[in-house]
Amino acid sequence: MKTLRALAAALAMSLPLQALADPDDPYIWLEDIAGDKVMSWVKDQNAQSQPRIEGDPRFKGMLERFTAIATSRERIPAISKMGDRVYNFWQDSANPRGIWRRTTLEDYRKASPAWEVVLDLDKLAAAENEKWAWKGATCLYPTYQRCLVSISRGGSDATEIREFDLVKKTFVEGGFRLPESKGSAVWIDENTVYAARDFGKGTMTLSGYPRQIKRVKRGEALDKAPVVFEVAENDLGALPVVVHEKGGRVEAAQRVISTRRAEQSIWRDGKWVKLDVKDSTDSQVAAGTLYLRLREAWKPAGTEYKAGTLLAISLDKFLAGSRELEVVFTPSYRVFLSSYSPMKSVVMLNLLDNVSSRLVEARRGSDGRWAQRDVNAPKLAALSAGAFDRRESNEYLMTASGFTLPTTLYFGKAGSDDFERLKSLPDFFNAKGVTVTQHEATSKDGTRIPYFQVMREGAKLDAANPTILYGYGGFEISMTPSYSGFSGHGWLERGGVWVLANLRGGGEFGPQWNQTARREGRQKTHDDFAAVAEDLIRRKVTSPSKLGILGGSQGGLLVTTTMVQRPELFGAVVSTVPLMDMKRFHKLLAGHSWVGEYGDPDKPEDWAFISKYSPYQNAKKGVKYPAMLITTSTRDDRVHPGHARKMAARLQEFGNNTTYFEYTEGGHGAGTTPAQSAYTWAFIYTFFNQTLMGAAK
Repeated sequence: MKTLRALAAALAMSLPLQALADPDDPYIWLEDIAGDKVMSWVKDQNAQSQPRIEGDPRFKGMLERFTAIATSRERIPAISKMGDRVYNFWQDSANPRGIWRRTTLEDYRKASPAWEVVLDLDKLAAAENEKWAWKGATCLYPTYQRCLVSISRGGSDATEIREFDLVKKTFVEGGFRLPESKGSAVWIDENTVYAARDFGKGTMTLSGYPRQIKRVKRGEALDKAPVVFEVAENDLGALPVVVHEKGGRVEAAQRVISTRRAEQSIWRDGKWVKLDVKDSTDSQVAAGTLYLRLREAWKPAGTEYKAGTLLAISLDKFLAGSRELEVVFTPSYRVFLSSYSPMKSVVMLNLLDNVSSRLVEARRGSDGRWAQRDVNAPKLAALSAGAFDRRESNEYLMTASGFTLPTTLYFGKAGSDDFERLKSLPDFFNAKGVTVTQHEATSKDGTRIPYFQVMREGAKLDAANPTILYGYGGFEISMTPSYSGFSGHGWLERGGVWVLANLRGGGEFGPQWNQTARREGRQKTHDDFAAVAEDLIRRKVTSPSKLGILGGSQGGLLVTTTMVQRPELFGAVVSTVPLMDMKRFHKLLAGHSWVGEYGDPDKPEDWAFISKYSPYQNAKKGVKYPAMLITTSTRDDRVHPGHARKMAARLQEFGNNTTYFEYTEGGHGAGTTPAQSAYTWAFIYTFFNQTLMGAAK
């Protein structure tokens, strides 16, 4: 409890005590993150919900299976190359908090690699009596001996950063050590780092992220280090970036204005030089080349490039004033760039073609023109490829995954279609006879909304199929097919139908797919989701009493809003770590950083459209809402747990069948250990089994 209170004090600076009483919001007191009264309420809610779920005879078997999946040694160890080793962070039943380990690529190819443990987080947690969660490491090129390791208490976004020696496999005594804060740190050289942290009063933005970047020398006290870059309080935050190359480095600082809007400055000749591009442009530097991915149309030097285009130019030439930009990729009808990965002399393009994956190699010719080559990769799978060692080779790692296709990791090389299969998941569920089809629903304004349907072959279209519809629809994030042993065992094996919607607000069809559903357009996302639900009912795949919806974070806002607006369409709703009170979201933890996505409720013109859909304000007494499960985490320092608590309390006050569960560890997710994640998802799928499939037989 003491640790939770400390977290609350550190992160709730924008929440003065007097704000916890509001006659227009009787449940505002539930925003007190870890106060005694609030935690008593949480304990009481869990005491009611856990027996209800755990008492279901399906729960135990599901939990055992999910735990086996989450801790399976047959999972694919994700790797990153540093020097002559590949590194992986791994969690299983024996290492619930995880181990950071390494091996050679040659050994990784074996069925049972010989891993060398570099850092044991369970031992560290036990020694320091803290529930440490791994948040990654940044190691200094080219020797990779010194690393900045980030760890957090209970999985929160706020991290402590410590210097680590990869050769000695120990934290460096007297080395760099940055206290708990949101933000980041990156290496400049072996004796200097850029740090963006909470440096005290006035150094954090309204979103709860650092305003300042300091250049910190080894042995220098943090409060004595000079501030080299600063952003406004209303900005999202300041972010340092250093790109290390063979011949030197590029130092950069970002003024992150809002979601998908940032200004990037390059350190040149003792000063910051701002890149002369639109602040909606994504920029990346690799091997001296500046890559610009446009979110909006841009017309420099008289030539217009449309949104979604990827451009390239020498960084030095661009800073010198040249605008002789090279076109690497131009989007076409329903074909957009999902991501890209520069390698030694090739750029790998990850494309979405009507939400189906394509891989394309782009190579620059001597004339400055970029030629493209389609990669003959596995079909009917979601593909993702990234450089294995971008400075040294054109080799890459590629994953292929699908609803019924276990994720497989391949090793490839540009110019060749001969892939080496490195690792593959086992069949975590019986997918025999399960078919995947793609359909389209027509939204309220006539826009066609694609969705994937996963269903047993031969299942009758008799409106009786228990169905889960999943959606997100925000922040330009694309929803693509993926393999899940949890949904496979917890739902598909039991005869359920799984549906994934590709809603506006996401990035499935490029930047405009998101932009049309931002701010005053947000209602389009909810209309799209309702349209998919209506199409499933129209096609007699399911019926309202058999249709459930699931979403987390922005997806939690999506499913809750759609439930409040169209309660007659659904039989069950699960909303995890959700936004729900859109009148106060910008005042809670990281909420201010999403004003660019949703609007500013303090502005009457913005509240005019936000107020029409905010679920906490629009839920009505006397309306019959479907059965609902709301889950969150006390340690979520991104989306404030008050959203979930307040909505649950309000719906319960109205007599709604609302189940609430809050775990005290986990951050913005389902848990920090495999066992926690397995428990949360077993909880969710048991709820769906109860509400959509009926009592256990």
